[in-house]
Amino acid sequence: MPKYKLRINGSMRVVDALNADKPLLYVLRGLGLTAAKFGCGLGQCGACTVLVDGTAVQSCQTTVAHAQGKAITTLEGLGSAAKPHPVQAAFIDEQVPQCGYCTSGMIMSAAGLLSQKRKPSESEVRSALDVNLCRCGSHVRAVRAVMAASGQRG
Repeated sequence: MPKYKLRINGSMRVVDALNADKPLLYVLRGLGLTAAKFGCGLGQCGACTVLVDGTAVQSCQTTVAHAQGKAITTLEGLGSAAKPHPVQAAFIDEQVPQCGYCTSGMIMSAAGLLSQKRKPSESEVRSALDVNLCRCGSHVRAVRAVMAASGQRG
């Protein structure tokens, strides 16, 4: 069985994958990293968003072969309860989560945006979060949280 070397949350992991096209999402969840959720499986809902080399990607559409050798960050590696990432802290302060299913994907999309642009406009934040579906309607609070995390008020 082919082995793939993945740098996940700062640690090297060697994983077996019968198929090079196996979605990264399945690999991550198989390793017990369950913050990335299976939503649509088509890259249209954002529930599975992770960072690959600092860029937000849908892990259901990213293959294990594509991820090999790249820095993969999941919500579990973004921050901790004792020291949350600024986006995580802002999501808590703004009381963004409702059911919570989309929350990890939104946080990862926001973290990806802020890693590329420290002070995005509200329009850029909305565009970055556009890939994240939320049936609870928490997008307004999420945008406010990202603006706060970037040191701006929305």
